[in-house]
Amino acid sequence: MSLWFWVLLACAVAYATKLLGYLVPRRWMQNERMTRIAGTVTIGLLASLTAVNAVASGQALTFDARIGSLVAAAAALVLRAPFLVVVLVGAAAAAGLRLLGWG
Repeated sequence: MSLWFWVLLACAVAYATKLLGYLVPRRWMQNERMTRIAGTVTIGLLASLTAVNAVASGQALTFDARIGSLVAAAAALVLRAPFLVVVLVGAAAAAGLRLLGWG
């Protein structure tokens, strides 16, 4: 089977899953436990996307300015900086490291 078949099948499954979400009773979604689970899953997905984007380049692992940027942003988070400051610190760290020739 061609790649397009699998891409279209994945699209159809994703669309069907989204449609099935509308059939879930409202009281299930307003449950405190469901709210906690949804928040935890969201944080996990964002953390995994951040990790993959920080060290992956195609199908290879690379260690470049993105790692330094991530470390600088994490340090700003530990110091309880506002989100905008965290983003700016990460961007400045990446720019500085690239200017120095690392990545």
